[in-house]
Amino acid sequence: MQNGLVISLDGMGGDHAPQIVIEGAHLSRQKYPQATFIIFGDENKIKPLIKKYPGLEAVVELRHTAERITSEDKPSIALRNGRNSSMRLAIDAVAKGEAQCVVSAGNTGALMAMAKFVLKVLPGITRPAIATALPTKVPGHGAVMLDLGANVECDPKNLLEFAILGGVFSREILKIAEPRIGILNIGSESMKGHEVVKEAAELLEKASHLPGKYIGFVEGDDIGAGTVDVVVTDGFTGNIVLKTIEGTAKLMASLVKQSFQSSWLMKIGFILCLPGFVVALPAFIALKKRADPSSYNGASFIGLKGLCIKSHGGTNAVGFANAIGVAADMALIQFNEKIAQELERMGIGQTQPETVEDTAA
Repeated sequence: MQNGLVISLDGMGGDHAPQIVIEGAHLSRQKYPQATFIIFGDENKIKPLIKKYPGLEAVVELRHTAERITSEDKPSIALRNGRNSSMRLAIDAVAKGEAQCVVSAGNTGALMAMAKFVLKVLPGITRPAIATALPTKVPGHGAVMLDLGANVECDPKNLLEFAILGGVFSREILKIAEPRIGILNIGSESMKGHEVVKEAAELLEKASHLPGKYIGFVEGDDIGAGTVDVVVTDGFTGNIVLKTIEGTAKLMASLVKQSFQSSWLMKIGFILCLPGFVVALPAFIALKKRADPSSYNGASFIGLKGLCIKSHGGTNAVGFANAIGVAADMALIQFNEKIAQELERMGIGQTQPETVEDTAA
């Protein structure tokens, strides 16, 4: 299990664990056939699931623990009392060098607290951030946003660090040669916003050798428009934006469905248009895939010495497989080494990490 791509999985994290974890691991092997897994959790629940998928048992090492972190557990309590939980043991496997990355759909606050405590932050980084790639109207072009909830309050230096982390993510993962970096604000004008974003803007304007190009303040509608590649913000704002985007996508899908079921006339119209719908079916399938939140599942805790990926707690097996894919891609390109090289190139020295209590719940 020490060679190749080894991924550590929290088998009991998430609303639908362990089923989605095991099925997600199976689905991920289509794209990453070289991957092997160390799965932590209740052997009595997980082992029968593994046996359902041909070939999966041969690439899984199952490590039993009856303990798990629930969605109600406070991060500080989970950190103190969850040493033998499936989440903690999965993180420990990365710290020990047994796996290159860890994926969990469990409690976000607990996962961040444990990951920060066990894996520690990279030299030169004050706080890790949660980052994910969001779809834009430009085909094949995503925008990475951070922070998405790890740090409720940030200072200007934190936002500068997020810009660096996001720039490397955009360049290395999304393959954008020179990412455009913007700070999320209530307007694009330089006089708008509170002092933290204004001071952060000054730091970015003065920074040399950024992994991208700072373009100034951006607004919420710039995210989906694709006018920016890296959106920098504090965790409070970022989490609200992310949940709003996800909720809006679900709302639009629901409204379309309701419109076709609203009256007998609409149903007849749908039947009459059925031949045209069949012809356009591939386009509708592609649209559904681009708008499906599970297609973008997998937020990265970047800035840590080990790779840790957070899956949405309510995701399905496809979504969890995509989260595994994010972890695999980052491990295969040695993402943390890229971050370290960038920090060294910018001349950013070591900083003292903050306490776990500074991390948002």
